[in-house]
This record gives sequence, structure tokens and C-alpha cells, in this order.
Amino acid sequence: MSDILNEKVDLSALNLGSFTLSALLGAVVTFCICVIAMRLILSLLRRMLDKTRLDATLRKYALGAVRLVLWVIIVLIVADQLGIPVTSLVALLSVVSLAVSLAVQSVLSNIAGGLVILVTKPFQLGDLVETADGLGTVKEISLTFTKLETPDGLWLMTPNSVLSSGKITNYTALGRRRAEIRVGASYDAAVSDVRAACLDAAAVPGVLPDPAPIVYVDSYGESSISYIVRVWCRSEDYTDVYYGLTEGLKAAFDEHGVEMPYNHLNIHILDQTEQKEKQTV
Repeated sequence: MSDILNEKVDLSALNLGSFTLSALLGAVVTFCICVIAMRLILSLLRRMLDKTRLDATLRKYALGAVRLVLWVIIVLIVADQLGIPVTSLVALLSVVSLAVSLAVQSVLSNIAGGLVILVTKPFQLGDLVETADGLGTVKEISLTFTKLETPDGLWLMTPNSVLSSGKITNYTALGRRRAEIRVGASYDAAVSDVRAACLDAAAVPGVLPDPAPIVYVDSYGESSISYIVRVWCRSEDYTDVYYGLTEGLKAAFDEHGVEMPYNHLNIHILDQTEQKEKQTV
């Protein structure tokens, strides 16, 4: 029996050298122990991560990265147990890793951007955000891309490298938004009357009482005075409030007798007889 265990198996064709059956059994035992240890480490790490405030997606990818590293370590330990040169395997893995990193450089850049987004949390699922690529509601956040649904019902796949290095405007994070509309009124209308008309128009569903709606005189134009009407509303009510206020301004101006001026083109037609008399004079 001992002769069988000590019998060498020639694997020169595979450039793996030779090893005994006893070494093979020892490698199998080592492999089982390493797998059990890996599961214990991952279970402990999972419990630790669950107690943190890290995003669920980030926790999942962190566990996956640790699992991959542990598998590489297990392979090296088992290879050393079998007498396979570990140094050569490490060198081979380094070369392969370098080649892969050069081939997927843009992907790695997106992964780095995804990690930044998951850690800093500039937005969450369901937030309405505006990026360099467009405006949309966040539907999915992965390590490489963030999926946005645009207001016109399109999918917008934005690379995380672009998001993490660019400007992001989050319209949902604070829970409320300010709607602002500019409107012109005639010089003949008193400022108090225009302000009263604007405040009446601001009484649309969804407008918050605090901060209260406010009206400012913005500028004096060639044929009208420009006013700014500002109201606050919840983020999800912004569209209804904005267009409701826009529509209500015209009705409120009519009710208060305030004229909305517009450009006029005056054409003067002179009678030929009058024109000749003027030329004679």
C-alpha cells in the first residue's frame, strides 16, 4: 500500500512535473479545508457588511471580489501542495492580468466610476437626475453603466466613468423644487395689481404654503415690465405645478384687468395727394 502511495505520476507532458498519490490526497484534503475556510470568511464578511451603511450592490460586488481573491489563493496553495512551481503560476497570472487590464481599460474605468457612485451616492433608484448625457429617472445602477428612463420613454445607458467625473443635478434628493416663471405686464398696470394677479394664479394644487409664493419685479423692457413668479412644490408635483401656474397667469391677468403686452407692428399709409402736398411744401 505504501508503495502505491509513494508511486510517482509522470505529468511531464503537461509541464507540471511529477507527484505522488499521497501528495494528491494531501492536496485534496488541503483543498477541502481551504474551501471550508473560504465559506467561513465570506459568511463573516457578509455579516460585517450587513451591519454597515454600504449600498447593497456595493456589498455584493465586494463579496464577489473577495471570493475571487480567495479562489486564487486556494489554487496557489493546492498547486504548491502538488509540487507545482507557484512562482511560475504567479508570473503567468501577472502577465494575464496585465493583458486583460489593457484590453478592458475602458471597462475598468467604468467600474471605478461605479464604485465612486455607490460609495458617494449622488443619486438613488427612482431619483430624477440630469447628466451630461440627458435627463431621466434612475432605474438601475451597475458597476459599469447607470440606466435612466427619459421623460419621453427612452432608455439612456450612461457610462459610470462619465457620471462620476461630470456634473449631476439631482431634482429629487431634497424632496421639493422651486418653479419659476417670468411674465410681462403693461406699464399701465400698477405693480400691486400685477402682484395680486400673480399670487392668485399661484393658488394651484401642489403649491406649498411654506415657503410662500413670491413675486418680484425683474426688469423694465421696451414695452413691458418683466415679473418673476416663484413657488415651491414637492419634486413629484413639479410638472403639474409649473404648467398649472403657466395656464393660470393668463386667466388671473384677465380677471384683474392686467394687459399682457406683445410686439406690435404699426403701418402708416399715406394718400398720394397728401404726399404730393407735403413734397410741395
